[in-house]
Amino acid sequence: MTAREPAHSGCPWPQGDPQMVAYHDTQWGVPVHDDRTLFEFLVLESAQAGLSWRTVLHKRAGYRRLFADFDPVAVAAFTAADIERLLLDPAIVRNRAKVNAAVNNARRFLNIQTEFGSFAAYQWQWTQGRTLQRAHRRIETVEPRSLEGDAWAADLKRRGFQFLGPTVVHAHMQATGMVNDHLVGCVRWRELGGAAPEA
Repeated sequence: MTAREPAHSGCPWPQGDPQMVAYHDTQWGVPVHDDRTLFEFLVLESAQAGLSWRTVLHKRAGYRRLFADFDPVAVAAFTAADIERLLLDPAIVRNRAKVNAAVNNARRFLNIQTEFGSFAAYQWQWTQGRTLQRAHRRIETVEPRSLEGDAWAADLKRRGFQFLGPTVVHAHMQATGMVNDHLVGCVRWRELGGAAPEA
């Protein structure tokens, strides 16, 4: 970011929260092709269901500590005793269904790695390997889901993933750069490939 203008000035949702601002300015919408980072976002986005992203973001460090730094192999090996231990720690969202889902999803994640060579290869096929560029001028017009996200969520459900419905999957797509949903007035929109629509 340059000193000339805070990147988040065009997107209202960081709301001045330092962690939210830093996340918006450096991570949200940046294309991710690293499987471990993709698994991290899957865990965090599924934990967010029904909650605010701010709540989950402020627990990110706790998730990293308790979920083996988001190593899907380690999380897939969590036992019932491990889950009970996690549910006692306020550093994460202590929702049994969501914690169980994270462990289940880690196992499904490994299955996809085996089938496709990497989770990234599987994930990015849903946008043909490119970022879908949007051109929203107001936060009210940003869609909470997409056709691509709906199709992907259906496939994830078929493969046994949990807490990853169409809205959560679309949020994951926004976070990992499959969709550029920064507003046109945001510095990051252009930096991440946005271009003014032709008149």
